[in-house]
Amino acid sequence: MVLVTGATGLVGSHLLIQLLQENETVKALYRDKKKIEAVKNVFLHKDKLNLFEKINWVQGDITNIPSLEIAFDTIREVYHCAALISFDPRDEERLRKTNIEGTANVVNCCLDSKIEKLCYVSSIAALGDAKENESIISEETEWNPEKLHSDYAISKYGAEMEVWRGQQEGLKVIIVNPGVIFGFGFPKQGSSFFFNSIKKGATFYTKGKTGIITVEDVVSIMYLLMQQNNNGEHFTLVAENVTFETILFWIADAMQLKRPFINANKTLTNFAWKIDWLLSKLSGRKRKFTKQTAIASHKKSEYSTIKIKKKTEYSFTNMKEYLYYLSSYYQ
Repeated sequence: MVLVTGATGLVGSHLLIQLLQENETVKALYRDKKKIEAVKNVFLHKDKLNLFEKINWVQGDITNIPSLEIAFDTIREVYHCAALISFDPRDEERLRKTNIEGTANVVNCCLDSKIEKLCYVSSIAALGDAKENESIISEETEWNPEKLHSDYAISKYGAEMEVWRGQQEGLKVIIVNPGVIFGFGFPKQGSSFFFNSIKKGATFYTKGKTGIITVEDVVSIMYLLMQQNNNGEHFTLVAENVTFETILFWIADAMQLKRPFINANKTLTNFAWKIDWLLSKLSGRKRKFTKQTAIASHKKSEYSTIKIKKKTEYSFTNMKEYLYYLSSYYQ
């Protein structure tokens, strides 16, 4: 039997479909029963509702060891997708507890239960930092602790250290580092920000770059890697390296709405995060734009996919076409 943590999230829900289509027996970890309905909607959208009934749901939390011990009963392989995503500095403690401590708990349960293999879903945020004369980031790029990183990035990097610890103690592991993941089913989370911003009439864009990928590609590659004889490796999963300007323009054109028309330079984004900080202090609301976010919005680095292409010869989905398809669900 295969265990999926974070089964009620974007990656987890689509992974359930992938695994069930491969005739795997699946146990899915959830915290809030209400979120299972969102997973059901993903299955309905994919015309796979017949597979939904085959899921073995188990309530638990990766920060609650007793609940994990129950979830790990009769498990052979684990896909660890559960994580907290936040760029609000006030969530630092929650990020560390969920992403680092929670992953440590999963790794320990894997070791105790003699799990055959663990696949951990990390992020390109946990990859290294390109040097001054470099522009390409790969799995071999070194993490620079002296660089400014978001609390989210630090927590995902810390989680990876727990996975590598597990490998040193005898657990077979692989780590995937996806870029920004786009997919159907969760219109108020993650990459949905881009669609919702265009709907609200976004004015600004930046020319910084990031790596993007579809959720279908992520889960397909995860399953493929788990079937191969891989151990102690991590893989960058990026279909295309594109600018934030390009992403927003593609979505605006697909939704037949106005493109953002002001290029927010570094001076403007520097001013914006300070204003956001002030408004957050005065109102108590969560941060929407931080110093780390401002810096990231101008980065020009690209993510190398040479390793994953050599390992799997996988053909990634065309991102412009995919975003056009996905845009119809936000109108």
